[in-house]
Amino acid sequence: MNRGVSANAGANRLLDALPVGEGRRLRRALSPVFLEIETVLFEAGEPIAFVDFPRNCVVSLLTSFQEGASVEVASIGNEGIVGVPMRPGGSLAFRAVSSVAGWVDRMDAATFLDEVKADPHLHEVVNDYVRAFFGEIAQAAACNRLHSNEERLSRWLLMSQDRVGADEFAITHEFLGQILGSRRATVTLSAESLRAAGLISYHRGRVTIIDRTGLEAVACECYRSITSELDSVVRRAHRGGP
Repeated sequence: MNRGVSANAGANRLLDALPVGEGRRLRRALSPVFLEIETVLFEAGEPIAFVDFPRNCVVSLLTSFQEGASVEVASIGNEGIVGVPMRPGGSLAFRAVSSVAGWVDRMDAATFLDEVKADPHLHEVVNDYVRAFFGEIAQAAACNRLHSNEERLSRWLLMSQDRVGADEFAITHEFLGQILGSRRATVTLSAESLRAAGLISYHRGRVTIIDRTGLEAVACECYRSITSELDSVVRRAHRGGP
């Protein structure tokens, strides 16, 4: 990716939904940061040092197991915030890793908490987002248990396309396996099934979505459930509160 060209690419929808004064004040404390694929933002239990507003990337929150396996419990893109701390020096029980490369706007966590504390509307918007975020975690837990690997892969690809704003992005089968909690061979079979159906193409670690309508037909109901709730948070922020 040409970072010089892309530094101003995309926008965080939740940040843009804030009233002009709030958005301007927050942006004064933000700095653009480019995340390469598989960049670790923070580890589980590690104090959160900064908060990120993704613009055209995807960040996966992963739960890891002692034997080395991991599974994605939520993903965050341009509709949300990565690393919302509940208190100064707070942490989350997940590992945050960029699954699709791109840009974020970054703020010191302590500054973010000060802004939230000082602004009642921002406080309500952040609380509304956190509620939806934990709803996504609950939905993903059910999805990981009940839906097929092919359905879950389709959901993830659709959500990533929404967030990146492009039909093509880089992702390896190995990292998709970590996200889906599946063996690499299982991910390869699922991706091949989607490719054979003419829904995607895959070459040298890059996925291209060819038939979005067809992919939506394969994806589980969780795609629309999760995106609908996250979109509602953005709409409520536009209206001035939940």
